[in-house]
Amino acid sequence: MWRWSLHKKVERDPGKSPVLVRILLRELEKAESEDLRHVIIPLLHTLLYVLTKATGITEELYRRTYNFCTRLLTLPAPYCTVALDCAIRLKTETAVPGTLYQRLVIAEQNLTSEMYPYQERVFLFVDPELVSPSVCSALLLEIQAAQAQQTPEACMRHVVSHALQAVLGDACHASALQRKLKASPRHALERYFHAVVAAVEQMAGEPNPSREGHLERLEEIYCSLLGPAAAATESCCGDPLQDPQPSIPLPSPHITFHLWTDEEQLWKELVLFLRPRSRLRLSADLEALDLQGLWPDRELARASMLSTDSGIERDLPAGADELPVPSSPEMERAGLQRKGGIKKRMWPPDILMPACWDGPQGLHRRTGMPSGDGELLPGVSRLHTARVLVLGDDRMLGRLAQAYHSLRKRETQKFCLTPRLSLQLYYIPVLAPEELPSCRHSELRELATFLGRADPWYQSTVNTLCPAIHKLAEMPPSLDTSRTVDPFILDVITYYVRMGTQPIYFQIYTVKIFRDLSQDPAEDIFLTELKVKIQDSKFPKDGFAPRRKGAAEGPGAELSICYQKALLSHRAQEVSSSLRATGLVLKALPASDTEGSGPTHAPPSAAPVIDHTYLNVNVMEVVKSSNLAGRSFSTVMNTFRTATIQIQSQDQRLLTLLLDKDSRRTYRDVVRFEVAPCPEPCSGMHKSKAPWLGSPQPEVEGTKAKPKPLLMPINTFSGIVQ
Repeated sequence: MWRWSLHKKVERDPGKSPVLVRILLRELEKAESEDLRHVIIPLLHTLLYVLTKATGITEELYRRTYNFCTRLLTLPAPYCTVALDCAIRLKTETAVPGTLYQRLVIAEQNLTSEMYPYQERVFLFVDPELVSPSVCSALLLEIQAAQAQQTPEACMRHVVSHALQAVLGDACHASALQRKLKASPRHALERYFHAVVAAVEQMAGEPNPSREGHLERLEEIYCSLLGPAAAATESCCGDPLQDPQPSIPLPSPHITFHLWTDEEQLWKELVLFLRPRSRLRLSADLEALDLQGLWPDRELARASMLSTDSGIERDLPAGADELPVPSSPEMERAGLQRKGGIKKRMWPPDILMPACWDGPQGLHRRTGMPSGDGELLPGVSRLHTARVLVLGDDRMLGRLAQAYHSLRKRETQKFCLTPRLSLQLYYIPVLAPEELPSCRHSELRELATFLGRADPWYQSTVNTLCPAIHKLAEMPPSLDTSRTVDPFILDVITYYVRMGTQPIYFQIYTVKIFRDLSQDPAEDIFLTELKVKIQDSKFPKDGFAPRRKGAAEGPGAELSICYQKALLSHRAQEVSSSLRATGLVLKALPASDTEGSGPTHAPPSAAPVIDHTYLNVNVMEVVKSSNLAGRSFSTVMNTFRTATIQIQSQDQRLLTLLLDKDSRRTYRDVVRFEVAPCPEPCSGMHKSKAPWLGSPQPEVEGTKAKPKPLLMPINTFSGIVQ
């Protein structure tokens, strides 16, 4: 609430922005001198958000903030990571004020601009079976009410007004400027908008931008808007006491609301996001990558051409020996096309594993592009950023992991999204009202609890939203459209998707399920938990070892367990055992911060490397004891860590598997199952042919390297805070 109230003050009274920036900067310098690191990242995010929205900030304040961020680069991660991200943005904002606001609005509102062609969209996914209809309706109404006022014309007016006020300062009469922009027709408004965007982007793209030259260019646009005489009169006679500076709101991003009912819905929405301009932005090198995979039902065909090149120089057509001009279109096309032969798709070695989708945490640099991913292929920029936000509990995250795995697997066959789309994942925990006071409250939000322990600012900002969302759902809808209402929930969601740039990676696990040992297993994945229960029904005796005569059956089932023990040395140690158990649970997240090899205990002097490649296995073992009264049975909890595990029922009892606490993902009548870290869909055995000269040699098969694990990133504000 403190952060939200501060940002609302900037919107309602822009004249107080410099004072608020000085206060935040003074608090940051105090935290640095007193080594209060736990408040540095929240204050830094808040300060950067204020600087993005505010106008009239002096160059001295920009310099102080930039110098403070550079001093933080000596601290360990995540402080240096967040500081680097802020310093890169501040460097451009200091040279060309208003750049961050302009780029943010253009990308989020999908405004057409050749100078800044990047686009973003927030996809809000809600499972109607896990979130109540009242919550869905309340969120949808709040989003629609906010976006009804964000027309393209209004957003263009905001961009022009903010750019001129940020550069001209007191010389800009904001009230007269906004009145003129509101009275301008659409074609004139677009002309002013494109002129301002071109001036800002051209100056921001220069290696040494000049503030004086930028000021002269925007003064020309300002005078053309109001007229030279009117601009001079307004700037000389304007009284700030009588005419306060009007506020320029920062529009919320373009959010689309989706009820998650289809397994392929995420893929379809991402394809529709790219489809409108996909064919207009394809170059020759992208066509070679078979980007027609945008249509899922189209199979890739192997295209071949018959070469007519005889290899004799005299057979060449006339003029073929003349080299084209190096910068001519013919030379450019020649470098992108292959003459004759089979069209072979050539990708870089790591093309299927982009840095933004997997891999350990590092310094994620944010450049002028919204996603900061740069170019995955030469000459091909990622112009689209999809921010997928899911609301729900651990069951919803399990569905997200399924969709993410399916999308990554599909990309190995139809390589169409990765070159042009940056995918960012976000999560807000929301529980059903009937589950809030129950004991399942903590069970269904284990991943949210882990994120809150890893990132305290996530805990304070996001994990506290669930009660507010339910309170919003209980409020009657307001029919008074004349009264302006501050959308608190939407503002927090907007703040999260904008400032949550540091991902935490989670290992996805694959499970092979055998109902019949003579048939191929079914395969599925899970993210947080796999629970195993013993069924009361029995399997036919065929295929099971006969039970010893006179042996007490007892509760539970006899299980054969084979697993690879998790050691600090990462050496492979296989352990096999047979025991009787009433059930077991495999958890992918540590229960608390005290567990030894969890990710929160990485060395503070280095960037934390997420190591979620082990499972915490809790087995309810049945212990038989004999006394004077006869035999008795008791249960004891055994816990161990493992990377992979195989479990098979040795008697006639069958197993029931429950994935990610979701009753819709239940497997019954299971005889055996195997769990291992899910590999990248593209990793595996690779064959290579060596160009043997002389005698023919057999093909050389590449050695089967250790498969790269599939990690799903969830964005937070700071990553893991040590």
